[in-house]
Amino acid sequence: MRPKKTFIIIGILCFWIICTYLIFLKNFNNLINDNTHEQENNEIIFNKVELLEQNIRENIKNRKEIYNKIVNILKTKDLAQPKQPVSSQQQQQQESFSQLSIITSSLSPSASLSIIGALKQQQSNEDVNKSKKLSPQNDLSSIKSRYIDDNPNKPVIPILVFACNRISVNKCLDNLIKYRPSKEQFPIIVSQDCGDEATKNIILSYNDEIILIEQPDQSDIFVPPKEKKFKGYYKISRHYGWALNTTFKEGFDSVIIVEDDLNVAPDFYEYFLGTYPVLKKDKSLWCVSAWNDNGKVGLIDEDAHELLYRSDFFPGLGWMLTKELWDELSVKWPKAFWDDWIRQPQQRKGRACIRPELSRTRTFGKIGVSNGLFFEKHLKFIKLSEEFVSFSTMNLTYLQKDIYNEVFLTHVYQCPVVSFDELRRGLTTINNKEPIRIQYNTRDQYKKAAKLLGLMDDFKSGVPRTGYHGIVSFYYNNQRVYLAPNVNWKGYDLTWS
Repeated sequence: MRPKKTFIIIGILCFWIICTYLIFLKNFNNLINDNTHEQENNEIIFNKVELLEQNIRENIKNRKEIYNKIVNILKTKDLAQPKQPVSSQQQQQQESFSQLSIITSSLSPSASLSIIGALKQQQSNEDVNKSKKLSPQNDLSSIKSRYIDDNPNKPVIPILVFACNRISVNKCLDNLIKYRPSKEQFPIIVSQDCGDEATKNIILSYNDEIILIEQPDQSDIFVPPKEKKFKGYYKISRHYGWALNTTFKEGFDSVIIVEDDLNVAPDFYEYFLGTYPVLKKDKSLWCVSAWNDNGKVGLIDEDAHELLYRSDFFPGLGWMLTKELWDELSVKWPKAFWDDWIRQPQQRKGRACIRPELSRTRTFGKIGVSNGLFFEKHLKFIKLSEEFVSFSTMNLTYLQKDIYNEVFLTHVYQCPVVSFDELRRGLTTINNKEPIRIQYNTRDQYKKAAKLLGLMDDFKSGVPRTGYHGIVSFYYNNQRVYLAPNVNWKGYDLTWS
């Protein structure tokens, strides 16, 4: 009996040993296979890295060849006409860079922009010393007078251009110089922050057409930890405060602010000349803006080039302010987000801005501190006026508060009330497309209507964009429409923001 049990125990042990060996052998084979696969994967990755390095080397070689071709084009242009006046040289540079766009068309947009920017810097470097002599920096004393012929009705109004590191600032400056009627009456002052050399050299290449001033404080700026991502807005506010202080302390009566990513309309200067007397006389106004926030095609009367409005909403984007206003704001200028700050009731104090039906500025700055906020969905569709209107010869007293309120508010609330559905279905055109009104009573009603109509639907300190007494004027299917609160409107509600 015992030998039989012994054999059984020995058999079980042998079976256990064999099973263990087989399991170990299987795991060992799997490990070898895994190592083999890993080696194969490493080899594939290595080959891909080699291919990538080869492509990069070829790309660098191609860019060097393109760079040399571009340099040759510029040198050929310079040799062809070595002694040209400034205006001809600027035209020549435009022709050269139009050829560059053909050569660089095979590259990515960022690569093309980098090459062209570098070449603009190289081209301007050759004349930097001369440019610095012709264009005094941080010195506005070259602007001798504050009024043309000492006539208070002909003020010298500087155009203060804010720049940082956009080499495309030349688009803005070319446009401003092109339409400028008088260099003496509208000196262009470019205030640069950031210390970007490429941008600075482009600005200096305009010689005595402009004056460059540079924001001296390039130290790091304190930003609360929770607002680190908004550091750019802190720098912008610091730059604005310094530049406006520097300009106004020279004794100018008013200044027109232009960002470096704006193009202007042919009558840009005429628009501000015409509205200047109204701004000075009517203390219920605090700015004149060239911008219509809802100025998209389909929302404006494209034939109403001369039509102007009062607006409770501060538009910015090409605007004029007076020294009196700056004296008031400068003592409490914010550390960041100056545009939202200026729209607060404590700053606005019930005052309005003048704004046009058709914008006199248009932005091309998709890339910036705001990361293209609103650009793709809205800003790039703004219509720029192309007609010249002689605003300075027009009677614009209708924009004064007492006259405007009586005429405009009476007109709006005499218009028949319709629903959005009636407007959309074309049931409002019975009376030869006379002006109509859509009424809203709540924030949600306004936002819903604005979205359906294609208007900007946001509020700043309770004020809708372009709104005056809560009324937003726009065009829809060739008919004037007023999106308005009820006639007993009590004022803006801050909780709507």
